[in-house]
Amino acid sequence: MQPGLAGRLLDGHTLARLTDLADLDPALVVDDFTEPRAAAALARTEVLISSWGCPPLDEAVLARAPALRAVVHAAGSVRHHITDACWRRGIQVTSAAWANALPVAEYTVAAVLFANKQVLRLREDYRARRAWHDWQAAYATAGNYRRTVGIIGASRIGRRVLDLLRPYDLDVVLHDPFVAPDRARELGARPVELDELCALGDVVSVHAPELPTTRHLLDRRRLALMRDGATLINTSRGSLVDQDALLAELTTGRLNAVLDVTDPEVLPPDSPLYDLPNVLLTPHVAGSLGGELHRMAAAAVDELARYSAGLPFAHAVHALDMHQSA
Repeated sequence: MQPGLAGRLLDGHTLARLTDLADLDPALVVDDFTEPRAAAALARTEVLISSWGCPPLDEAVLARAPALRAVVHAAGSVRHHITDACWRRGIQVTSAAWANALPVAEYTVAAVLFANKQVLRLREDYRARRAWHDWQAAYATAGNYRRTVGIIGASRIGRRVLDLLRPYDLDVVLHDPFVAPDRARELGARPVELDELCALGDVVSVHAPELPTTRHLLDRRRLALMRDGATLINTSRGSLVDQDALLAELTTGRLNAVLDVTDPEVLPPDSPLYDLPNVLLTPHVAGSLGGELHRMAAAAVDELARYSAGLPFAHAVHALDMHQSA
């Protein structure tokens, strides 16, 4: 994993559990499998605990890890380091993606509620006026009562968002080509086609995986379908949205956006997105941050405990999952 991450990931309680379960050196944290310490450890490793920054486990790495049987990922997606070679070798894989999904969903729901309350516009208005104003008259269309929220993708995060939105008086619509209409309704949403979702939503939130088929899923045409004053929330991946087309809409003030991800991931310093008053921009932190990292580590150690007891992983990742998930 990334240098310095282990100390933030593992609190004292979880580290104690880990050392009780496994024969390991807690000080051995690597991000390069070719360095001598890593190579020596890899030769006898049965279970690899990984997180953000793990290099790809390709044929060359696996050849130096003859005893490797499982990878326990204390983070979300395994797409960046679990290769086809892992599946061919029959290595078991599990991920704490479910734990990382919780804060993303919480961030999203907070953004939905603030977006419908028109908080960004209110902030700028109040800052400019600095005096009493008839806010009820000026913001007659604000609020969360009977607003329409469109969810793109019933992913792990998307489903959690749907669950968290249940208590609110919202009309929730869902587009996911892999979810049957009856299942969508069970999840608390009305199934619709993507174009209809874009046209209906006061808020449109993106939770589809990053795949070749989802690049620029929200293109210029679909962004143009969104109603005036609507808000786009993206906590998935920047590539799912045509950013140039979105910037054109945002610059006019017709749309608003809450963007935790962009394309490129770190925007150039002169990007207008940093300064537009109708954009809330955060640096890919909707997922686990600060103390939330401990939940992912605890989830990983829970899986290691199952493995040690001869039980199947509770949150196993399979090769077929890679075609439909992040």
